[in-house]
Amino acid sequence: MTTPVLLTFDMDAELLWTARDPAGVDKPVWVSQGHYGPKVGLPRILALLRRYDITATFFVPGQVVERYPAQIEAILEAGLTIEHHSHTHAWSEQLGEEQEAEEFQLAADAITRATGRAPQGWRSPAAELTPHSVKLMEKHGMRFSSNLFDSDSAHLLDTRDRTTGIVELPFAWALVDTPVFMYTNRVAGRVMSAPSAVLETWTREFDGLVEEPGTHFMLAMHPQIIGRPSRMWVLEQTIQHALASGRAEFLSCADYAERVRPGLLAERDAT
Repeated sequence: MTTPVLLTFDMDAELLWTARDPAGVDKPVWVSQGHYGPKVGLPRILALLRRYDITATFFVPGQVVERYPAQIEAILEAGLTIEHHSHTHAWSEQLGEEQEAEEFQLAADAITRATGRAPQGWRSPAAELTPHSVKLMEKHGMRFSSNLFDSDSAHLLDTRDRTTGIVELPFAWALVDTPVFMYTNRVAGRVMSAPSAVLETWTREFDGLVEEPGTHFMLAMHPQIIGRPSRMWVLEQTIQHALASGRAEFLSCADYAERVRPGLLAERDAT
């Protein structure tokens, strides 16, 4: 029995810093934190994936797709998929219905133009859904969502009154790089964890999940954060740990969602 390992990267670039602070575009040091991802972090990530011959999924805002064509091409040349992560990285719950719909459409168009493939999955820019998000996912043909924190296993996405056909691939803050590594001198109280401590958390999470059938191990990372050498060490050590177990199967989110979809739909329709 193997456990699916889903490596995911949200390549937000400077939008991580400017989407909710438009004045940030005039702060070169502020936005330079975001530039590090496509310029430095991404090549390191692609080299690591190539070294171990494993796959991953990139969630990229539409504006980043448009601004960084060479980096998008590098992702595609590596045989990796690019999925929907809004257009401007604006927080969904701060948008009206029409604004959220526009974000969905613009990003879907940008990704399709750049990749020749319509995105199959959506991850919210701020780990939150609105009452309109699920309908927009359905309208744009999303096959999977990766937004919730309610399980260690894939399931069909529920609304308040129905179960959809969208496969939800949950993750958890314990397996995200931002809480432990993201730092800014403009937000009081932010501290960075030691790489060794994060490695212990991630590998212990993996060891626990492989003992439970039907679970998956998903890391949610950002090239501008995980892409530093000390953090890349954590990621590589985690990959080595998973491979050494003999119980890991590295998959894209889209492939895993399609694998589990028939069984999940059958369970839904039987109830």
